[in-house]
Order: sequence, then C-alpha cells, then structure tokens
Amino acid sequence: MDVSVDSARDRLIVALDVTSRAEAETIVETLGDSVTFYKIGFQLALAGGLPLVGELAASGKRVFLDMKMLDISNTVEKGVESAAELGASMLTIHAYPHAMRAAVKAASGSALTLLGVTVLTSLDDQDLTASGYQTTIRDLVSLRVRQARDIGMGGVVASPAEAAEIRQVIGGDMAIVTPGIRPAGSDSGDQKRVATPAGALDAGASHLVVGRPITGAADKRAAAQDILAEMGAAIG
Repeated sequence: MDVSVDSARDRLIVALDVTSRAEAETIVETLGDSVTFYKIGFQLALAGGLPLVGELAASGKRVFLDMKMLDISNTVEKGVESAAELGASMLTIHAYPHAMRAAVKAASGSALTLLGVTVLTSLDDQDLTASGYQTTIRDLVSLRVRQARDIGMGGVVASPAEAAEIRQVIGGDMAIVTPGIRPAGSDSGDQKRVATPAGALDAGASHLVVGRPITGAADKRAAAQDILAEMGAAIG
C-alpha cells in the first residue's frame, strides 16, 4: 500500500469507542467533513454498531475495523472475507504468523488493508513478563513487524515509541497505524506508550488513531481541528 497520503485528514482516524450506535452517529454528525476516517472496535461493534461500517463507507468515509482477529486459520479467513464485504478499509489481525497468513490469503484481490497488531499500547515490559513472555516489548515488536512484512501484510499497529525503528524495517510502502496519541498536556489515561500527533508523524507513523481527546471533548469538532492543524504542520 502507498502511505504517501495527501493531507492530515487522510491520516487521522477517530476512534468511535462509545457505548451505542446513536452516540457514534452523533459524533460523526458533529465532526462533519472535518473527519473522513473512523475506527470501529469491539465496544461499538458489540453494541449494534457493526452495520455502521457499510453505512459510513457508502457515505464516503473510510473505516478502520479494529477486531484484532486471532483464531484458527479457517475462522480468520472467513472473518477477513466478511470484513471486506462490509466495506472496511483497514482490519486488524493479531500478529501471529498463522493468523496473518490466513488473513493475507483471504484478502487477496480486495482493497482491504490488513494490519498486524504488534503489542498493545497499554502494555509495558512488566505486562509481558506477567503474561509469560521472556522478551522485551522492543524485541517482540521487531519480530512481529518483520514477520508481517515477509508475510505480505499491508501494515502494522504499534505505539509511536516504536514507529521510527519500524519504518526503518518496513520501508515506505507499509502503513504504521499508531494509537496512544495524546495532545500535549492531555491525560494519557490507560495508555503507557504515548506521543503527541506531531511526534508520532515525525517518527514515521502513517495514520494516527485518536479517541478520547476528541470524542470526550466538550467541543469535539474544535478538538479534531486542533489535532489536524498540528498534524498538518508536521506533514508540511
């Protein structure tokens, strides 16, 4: 995939991590034409929001379907086929080799960009140790990024802290989608590896996922426009 997109709007993904379809629709209406790309994950999908994927796509928006698929190969294949039929632009797969191979096979011939989830931005080295991994986040991310590249994924999801090193490994043609984006001075919440919008772009991220700093703001449109302005300055 070519990640040389034209503007900040192409690179900002607003996370619709809300509790109902009605709330998500209100956010989309409020943000209007200032935002063209949205993320739908488990929270909204399981609250009746999955049909929004096709509806947003039909209205000219793009959708990042964040389902973090991980299952036996046949199940992953069928899930990826369904996501492509829904009209999603991006889909996440946990970066286990068997799951990524199945996903790449299923997405062949479609416009769906597959993203390998490396290590969640809410985790640190202590969390990996508690989960039974005898490695560091840096080393695990590096391994999974190289596997995603070699298997033929369209990109990866990683924290801004790893973006620069990842870009050196995968070159300019794969996407690096970074959650954990927080404007300067904002609360990091449950995220442990965060960066500002400009910092993430400077490090090599192609797309930024921003949720609460926009959806939790009193003036959501103004919050989105402030982030877009910072991104535009960094891109420029």
